[in-house]
Amino acid sequence: MTGGGEGLRRFVGARSTPSAATDKCDMCGILVGFDHGHVVDVDNRALMCVCRACFMLFTWEEGGGRYRAVPGRYLYDPERPLAPQEWRRLGIPVGSAFFLRGESGVTAFYPSPAGATECLLDLQAWAGLAERHPLLKAAAPEVEAVLIRETPDGVECYLVPIDACYRLAGTVRMYWKGFDGGQEAHERIEEFFAEVRSRSRPFHPPEG
Repeated sequence: MTGGGEGLRRFVGARSTPSAATDKCDMCGILVGFDHGHVVDVDNRALMCVCRACFMLFTWEEGGGRYRAVPGRYLYDPERPLAPQEWRRLGIPVGSAFFLRGESGVTAFYPSPAGATECLLDLQAWAGLAERHPLLKAAAPEVEAVLIRETPDGVECYLVPIDACYRLAGTVRMYWKGFDGGQEAHERIEEFFAEVRSRSRPFHPPEG
């Protein structure tokens, strides 16, 4: 995916920078507030900043079509946490990644100084993991992602809006310095995950 308008820079710190209120709706052109919504242009795999009226045009239940509104839900599954061994079986070469489901299947990306970088994913390992962890299959195609991060304390796993992943990738791209990233980058990343944790609610798999 690539960002619409001014790209990833628009999503870095968007929730805490009031000056971002000068953004314009990528559909109708009116000014939008810094806490505006987003719509995915599926054909171009682009994320668009939109006003409330344009956002509401694409919020139907089943999704579909070229434009799809990005939901605002954040979920985690306290009953089925991922084990470090399960995460490592996926073979992702870094400590965090997000997984996006599209028409061609699941694609893995990791945040890097170059932006959101696609990486190879063992689809068989992912399918096995998703059978044991229903949260991994619950993300709406194109507009939600599964965000996984390994820490010294274990593995964090969340279902998040795709714009949150953009914001994480933009944060890494903007603040990462040198080989290990530097203190400011790590502080910003920790702030991001603290917000994700605070916004996440328990996931309840559908019955039947």
